[in-house]
Amino acid sequence: MLTNRQLFLQHLGQTSVTPMMLEIVRAKGIYMYGPNGKKYIDLISGVSVSNTGHCHPKVVEAVKNQVDLYMHLMVYGEYIQNPQVKYAERLAGILPPALNSCYFVNSGSEAVEGGLKLAKRYTGKSRIISFKNSYHGSTHGALSIQGSELYRNAFRPLLPDTFQIGFNDEKSLDFINNNTACVIVEPVQGEAGIIYPENNFLRKIRNKCDSTATLLIFDEIQTGFGRLGKMFAIERFGVVPDILLLAKALGGGMPLGAFISSGKIMSALVTNPSLGHITTFGGHPVCCAAGLASLNVIIDEKLAESCNAKSALFKKELIHPLISEVRGEGLMLAVQLSDPSYIPYIIAHAPDYGLVLDYFLFCSNAFRIAPPLIISEDEIIMATILLKKLLDDAGNNSENR
Repeated sequence: MLTNRQLFLQHLGQTSVTPMMLEIVRAKGIYMYGPNGKKYIDLISGVSVSNTGHCHPKVVEAVKNQVDLYMHLMVYGEYIQNPQVKYAERLAGILPPALNSCYFVNSGSEAVEGGLKLAKRYTGKSRIISFKNSYHGSTHGALSIQGSELYRNAFRPLLPDTFQIGFNDEKSLDFINNNTACVIVEPVQGEAGIIYPENNFLRKIRNKCDSTATLLIFDEIQTGFGRLGKMFAIERFGVVPDILLLAKALGGGMPLGAFISSGKIMSALVTNPSLGHITTFGGHPVCCAAGLASLNVIIDEKLAESCNAKSALFKKELIHPLISEVRGEGLMLAVQLSDPSYIPYIIAHAPDYGLVLDYFLFCSNAFRIAPPLIISEDEIIMATILLKKLLDDAGNNSENR
């Protein structure tokens, strides 16, 4: 009988030639457990998905309750389904008034696709502006606006009339003109290594979009649901987009995405043609039930508000000769090393120390720390002790460079 490891290699499509192949049999809170009982502190939350931790009891209860009622019924947008409408109502209640119409989809990539289609349909224009070192997903449209040629080139030709400009480069905003349908931006660039806007850059984008009748799209797929110490980056920076993209933590651990706009803008998908965007499983009722429960946990337990103190504790404890900087706010951090050649060793050997870490796609000299928001101060201390031991190990062995 083949082992799971053998079946994994034989039957699952791979994303790299050297997959980590860390086998997990269960997860709870901030911990994941291997088949031999070893536990690992999850310091990446499935890349900012598990904001309320793994298997939060209130989320699990919501999933079980909904499964007992119904699962899939009909292509999203045709039947009135309680989990969808209740979750959309809850989101509208915590977002700016202009963001009151929610279209649920399956993933972040599909949220991007839907947002781009909506902007082109509403404005009647085709030019799309995104930013260098941005990440918006791997589908064809999302890949067309991704800010790295390394991942784009092999799949050309891509979507036409797309342009990348410099993040925090005010002069590059001149590329936004009356022919531009939308500007899509991560309020904080994630895969670039946690890069924040400077000198009111987001406000300047907003102003430029307003002057050219261009829609502004915020990709908050990583930053949303408390990760920056605010529920959304919209609050953190005081800039409201025309279209908001959400996913990852939106589903509370279940697959769910959304693009959100005003009712006026969203109505552009209803006619000429109807079914302007359609999705079979988007807004799946079980996923919406899980997401609503997770959002309520974040609000009720004030998880966003607790992020800043936890972030400060990580920064206080992560003092080590190999670390040159710990960058970011809330629980979305980049640990930058003075010598990037240590990064592959540290990522690969983190499980040996009971940790799970991850790379950034476009930042080779740092690794990410983005644990579940429920992580306690004692757990942070324990995680940083283990991490510094791992760094000691890397630094003491010259062959690890």
